[in-house]
Amino acid sequence: MPAEKENQSLVPVSSGTFQTRYISVSNQKGGVGKTTTTINLATALAAVGKKVLVVDLDPQGNASTGLGIDRANRTHGTYEVLFDECTIDQAASPSRVPNLYVVPASIHLSGAEIELIDVKQREYRLKEALRNNTGNYDYVLFDCPPSLNLLTLNALVASDGVLVPLQCEFFALEGLSHLVSTIGRVKASFNEKLELMGVVLTMFDKRNNLSNQVSDNVREHFGDKVYDTVIPRNVRISEAPSFGLPAIVYDMNCNGSQAYIQLAKEILKRDKALNKQYGS
Repeated sequence: MPAEKENQSLVPVSSGTFQTRYISVSNQKGGVGKTTTTINLATALAAVGKKVLVVDLDPQGNASTGLGIDRANRTHGTYEVLFDECTIDQAASPSRVPNLYVVPASIHLSGAEIELIDVKQREYRLKEALRNNTGNYDYVLFDCPPSLNLLTLNALVASDGVLVPLQCEFFALEGLSHLVSTIGRVKASFNEKLELMGVVLTMFDKRNNLSNQVSDNVREHFGDKVYDTVIPRNVRISEAPSFGLPAIVYDMNCNGSQAYIQLAKEILKRDKALNKQYGS
């Protein structure tokens, strides 16, 4: 159920319902399916009745584009939120998907990191902004830039979990180890609630021995933190953003869309189990 404004926190409550889940979709490596995972997971969650907000923190603004937010309509977005020029509520735009809203990114965001350097409590800007939102979202997903900069740090400080899309390639484990180390440092210094929520394997090709080898290695190292669902390489997933649509809307029946639907089910199942744990 959505969180009430006066009782916002980043952990499940004891009444049997959980409050807003804040999730950073992050990987410092580009081209791993991070934005694709953000928009399609958000769409799948919205499709089952969850109210979802995507906060686009990548200056490229691909999540905004992929969810159909025209660049001309991005006068209020993450940049303005970070610098108190508008609220989350004012910046959130409805997408083409019912129950799914977007705080878009604009070109102004590319200079935000430099501008934030001298701002007091710069790591907490996004978290503070979220405390004042009245949208009562079930899930807030942060689409992070492909680097560990101040924008990503703001997302991690505001999150209770990190979802890591991991491409099935040779250097995957090295990059993942770096990110896990970063999560640990952020947890120790800024956000004690932050956890590695899970790893989702992307761009998986079952015909490729390397994909299978990477999958085995990641599962050996991270165990049940790796989701059972894997996201295959799929042409329809690649085509969908050019139409301003998530793949799930563009072609719900393709293998990639079905995989994201399964991933959403798996996340909801895990969250339900976590909710029971805190509610007991």
